[in-house]
Amino acid sequence: MTAARWPALVRYAETGHLPIDNNLVENCIRPIALGIKNWLFTGSERAGQRAAAIQSLLGTAKLNGLNPMTWLKETLEKLPVWPNSRIDELLPLTPEQIDTIKHTLPARAQW
Repeated sequence: MTAARWPALVRYAETGHLPIDNNLVENCIRPIALGIKNWLFTGSERAGQRAAAIQSLLGTAKLNGLNPMTWLKETLEKLPVWPNSRIDELLPLTPEQIDTIKHTLPARAQW
């Protein structure tokens, strides 16, 4: 076994910056892999679409440096009294990102 992996072991030992395993990558993709299995049983196509939308919002919040659960809790608390004309402000984006998106859309896009 070790003889077959000898070149990789030598490369690891000589460079000093290569990781010994790929746990970092595995840990990054684990939620996706588990989510795929879990979402197989959403009940209907519409439920699956809703689950995908929520996953996208939570992922966007995380990518923008927000705590997804805090963002979701605050958004759900605001939603019942929030005006429809300002719904874009509840997206998990910074105000600067929203302004950038608004300015890059065609003139007839509705916000």
